Amino acid sequence: MKTSHVKVQYAKTHLSALIASVQRGDEVVIARGDTPAAKLVAVDAPSRRELGFVAYQVPPGFADALPDDELAAWEDGA
Repeated sequence: MKTSHVKVQYAKTHLSALIASVQRGDEVVIARGDTPAAKLVAVDAPSRRELGFVAYQVPPGFADALPDDELAAWEDGA
């Protein structure tokens, strides 16, 4: 991995090329004068989220029909 140091004006003018360099694995440090101000690095690819990672069990009867009085309360907005 190569680290390049560039000034802000150069970064503004050559941003596309700097992004391509970062995507190849390089780092770019952008300086204001002689003081480093920012580092341009590649973003990690998002990891796939796996379903079912929570240890939660649906209680028995969860999908059973509601009793008439509870169903009426939900439907009437009570």
